[in-house]
Amino acid sequence: MWLPSQGAPADFAGQYMALHRAFYDRSLTPQQLESWRRTQLAAVLEQTSAHSPFYRRHLAAVDISAITPDTLEQLPFTTKQHLREELFDVLSRPLHESVFFYETTGTTGRATPCPRDAREIIASNAHVTESWGRIFAEHFGDRAPRVGLMGPTEVHSFGDTVGDVARNLGAMNAKIWPYSPVIGFPKALQLMKDLELEVLVCTPGVALTLAKAAVYYGYDLRADFGVKVLLVTGEMCTPALAANLESLWGADVYNMLYGSQEAFVIAVACPAKQMHLSQTNYLIEVIDPESGVSHGPHGAGELTVTMLIDGVKPLVRYRTGDSVEIKPSDCGCGMPGDLVRIVGRTLDRIELGGRLFTAGAIESAVLAGVTGSVGYQIVIDRTAGGDDVLTVRLELIGDRAVRGPEIAADCARRVSEILGVAADVELSEDLGAIVGTGAFVSWKAARIVDRRAEPDSETLVAQRLAERRGYTN
Repeated sequence: MWLPSQGAPADFAGQYMALHRAFYDRSLTPQQLESWRRTQLAAVLEQTSAHSPFYRRHLAAVDISAITPDTLEQLPFTTKQHLREELFDVLSRPLHESVFFYETTGTTGRATPCPRDAREIIASNAHVTESWGRIFAEHFGDRAPRVGLMGPTEVHSFGDTVGDVARNLGAMNAKIWPYSPVIGFPKALQLMKDLELEVLVCTPGVALTLAKAAVYYGYDLRADFGVKVLLVTGEMCTPALAANLESLWGADVYNMLYGSQEAFVIAVACPAKQMHLSQTNYLIEVIDPESGVSHGPHGAGELTVTMLIDGVKPLVRYRTGDSVEIKPSDCGCGMPGDLVRIVGRTLDRIELGGRLFTAGAIESAVLAGVTGSVGYQIVIDRTAGGDDVLTVRLELIGDRAVRGPEIAADCARRVSEILGVAADVELSEDLGAIVGTGAFVSWKAARIVDRRAEPDSETLVAQRLAERRGYTN
């Protein structure tokens, strides 16, 4: 049994962990969960409206005493633009009460402060610990595995969060960030081999680039490494991409959690490779991305969350910008929480042949059945007659490269059938570093070259970032 972080408010830690344990033991009744959610919603609304300069103004027209989990539509949305403009005015507790200070990466807009206090750390990490514990038990039994952590930046929560979770489970962990100027890809690969790391925690893009780098530096992915589990996060990972990663590494791939710097951990993976919402920490709404109309807690649309932990920076009706599909759980894994599937950002939807497709639908069309790929990119052109046409660029390694023409023909046929536009596939020896920038910028900027329009600001950011992200320097 793991212990909350030292210095955590003892009353909150005791109350929350008792609730958390009952939630995962399935002994928490629906009435008890509803009582917790009503009480915490009231606490968050009272705290934010009284102590956050932003929310004092933002919620001024609302009678917060009348708001319940069933009447969230009476509250205004909080957007990413609000967070960029208001910065520290969003906080509803003093900054000095924080345990950690983080920021968003700031690659596509102003970096926003994301401090966390002990309450937020306890509540968020508890769900990740539960998830990892069950996945580790599935693969390693009673023993703790050796874990390699590959995070993005020093002021990102990744390293602290997953490091604490590994410690909670008694797992040795090494922070070997391959893009760090101190580590780099050669050192990361050497440590993976020398430490016989069994679990890698990284983004899907890093996992792909790491595989490519391993081949470049003369390693055999199966013979030289003992990786059995890949826990990926930080960007979209469709089942098709996960299957491709499994074909490269010979390891089981889990889309380990869904969350953000601003909103913490919203959902975690189960041993059955589905994602369950952390429903003790959030009120969930699925909204229409255009009209803002709420469909309630289930359905397809843009995910909006109201945080239930009254920490330093709780957010009220926060529009995540992510397209999701949520349904009541029918998973046999035993974990509680509704099931969520992430299908990409709302901004990453693309019109092809007069139809609008999510990022997830496009990636699934490209990668379904593809193995041995360390990257893909899609070029969109428009003919003189006004028809959209696609060129898919695939980079393959190993014996899959030998079967390239066969894989390319299958991919072209599938993409054309699913997306309804003409498609061709080119085999590439090197797509460049831009395809690995998805977690820092966006899937669209990393994967799409849309020649129907001028490059947008995100694409330009991704191009500049790629100049500094090669695995050979």
